Amino acid sequence: MTATNIQNSKTQNTDTDTMPSYAPTQSLAMAQKRAAMMAQIRQFFAARDVLEVQTPLLSNAGNTDTFLQSVCAAVTYQDKPQTYYLHTSPEFAMKRLLASWRVPMYQICPVFRDNEIGSRHNIEFTMLEWYRPQYDLDALADELSALLSTLYGHAVSVQRYRYVDAFMDTLQIHPLTASVQALEACAKNLGLMGFDFNQSGMDSEDVRQSWLDLLFSHAIEPHLGHDIPTLIVDYPPATAALAKTAKDAEGNTVAKRFELYINGIEIANAYDELADGKALRQRFERDNALRVQHNLPIMPIDAHLLAACNDLPPCSGIAVGIDRLLMVLANEKDLQAVISFPSGLA
Repeated sequence: MTATNIQNSKTQNTDTDTMPSYAPTQSLAMAQKRAAMMAQIRQFFAARDVLEVQTPLLSNAGNTDTFLQSVCAAVTYQDKPQTYYLHTSPEFAMKRLLASWRVPMYQICPVFRDNEIGSRHNIEFTMLEWYRPQYDLDALADELSALLSTLYGHAVSVQRYRYVDAFMDTLQIHPLTASVQALEACAKNLGLMGFDFNQSGMDSEDVRQSWLDLLFSHAIEPHLGHDIPTLIVDYPPATAALAKTAKDAEGNTVAKRFELYINGIEIANAYDELADGKALRQRFERDNALRVQHNLPIMPIDAHLLAACNDLPPCSGIAVGIDRLLMVLANEKDLQAVISFPSGLA
């Protein structure tokens, strides 16, 4: 099956009322499209000498990100009960490999994020993640464009669109310099009511970013990438996570990362990777302090990752949602059409 077939053919859904209760939500035809896409991805990286790796799904450390909730697993290790976590991405373990081997690598694997259900979300989903030593974000974006071209079956270009410009063009407000009060007023003018981040106990930067996230997800994101795949670049520093920061053309501090949007759907997230264990520990500890404010459990920090970060080569990395990518290639509107059993039926 060619990439063009994957993109242009839409699976005909069978009447669910006539299907047995055990039946998958994904059709056989879609499963074949998915297998063809996986084969193309592996061929793409094999031709570029990028090593396929496999790392554990379970870890005794978790993701500290306030907005990503890990799935806990009760295990017995050396006759002692312990709490482990199913990874939210293979990033931490892959960076340990990268620090040791220093070669380009990729992985396709299931990942888990608790309490994520919807037309574009599932607790378990499939991620493609790859890392390129000595690549900056521009080089990584070029490789992403080449991968998309392979999967679409024709040349695909991506456009870069600054986070600042997206806000200015859509909402006529500067996200990096506007006051929290101006952001709140903008949200209320759009009818986004019932939110009061100012009373949440968060510090001022977290309150600011919460308003920005709300405005971006409701007013900007749905319009992105409909004509051409779009990379949003130069995010606020509060969203840096594991990325470096830098100054933009106006002298504002921004995160060195991009996100790919197609048809209003976030498909990929890329970082110019931070290789500073001390700085990363500070970010993780700040995340955990924020988790306490949100009545979320403190997550154990991955000490192995912190040690490995000091030995990371200069590199960029990217995570791609395989299920969402297949959705846009196959012109589907719901994740259930491209996975066999969503969480509620697993």
